Amino acid sequence: MNFYLVKRFVTAMALTLIAGTAFAEDIRIGAGAAPTENILKPIRAAFEKASGIILNTISNGPKQAFIELEKGAVDAAAAGLALDDWWALLKKEGVAVANPGAYQGQVIGKDRVVVITHKDNRISALSKEQLQGIFSGKTQNWKDVGGKDMPILIVWGSLIPGTNSMFSKVALGGTTVTKEVLDATTAEDVKDKVKSNPEAIGIGPAAIIDDSIWSPKSPEVARDITLLTKGAPSAKVQKLLGFIKGDGAKLIK
Repeated sequence: MNFYLVKRFVTAMALTLIAGTAFAEDIRIGAGAAPTENILKPIRAAFEKASGIILNTISNGPKQAFIELEKGAVDAAAAGLALDDWWALLKKEGVAVANPGAYQGQVIGKDRVVVITHKDNRISALSKEQLQGIFSGKTQNWKDVGGKDMPILIVWGSLIPGTNSMFSKVALGGTTVTKEVLDATTAEDVKDKVKSNPEAIGIGPAAIIDDSIWSPKSPEVARDITLLTKGAPSAKVQKLLGFIKGDGAKLIK
């Protein structure tokens, strides 16, 4: 084949692939840690393969996810909160919801919040009272809860307020968390910082647990995961919802 023709053919194929990628249908979802780690990450590859729709998750927390939904910047928002709790969180954060009736929420799963420590700090269990002591800052050394003689470092994520709120309410009984913490952002960032610090402790969705960290037994903290749309879900969001409840269910822990 003529070299010039080969070059034109290759160029045309490359442009076709680029165009196909550029115009592929996608879904944009603003999300907190619970839906991101427990549902959206585990199903992404299978959903994209089955539907041909690209699933883009913006991990920005329930407050910002709602703001982006209200502006029309995302197709849906998702958080580890029941709908009433979501509205309460927004009110607390100073975000006005002019017309709650304009939004539709669907429960797409359950989130279990867990305590995580460094993989070499294998505390078997932490009671509610011990967690209250640790996260309030009153208990400052692991030896006081059956661990090694080393200071306790609390890792706290700023972009997982739903996770933090539920844990504080259920596991800590409303005890105020100390301000002496190592700041993190997402649940994945909390996990990374716990992995990097032998004395660290943090919290996050159960889906983040793997061999790189340890999770001691602790009081059960579970909540709904809600997906929110402005008005009725679009056709592509309906496809996502159908996949989550259908073929994707086996991929969700």
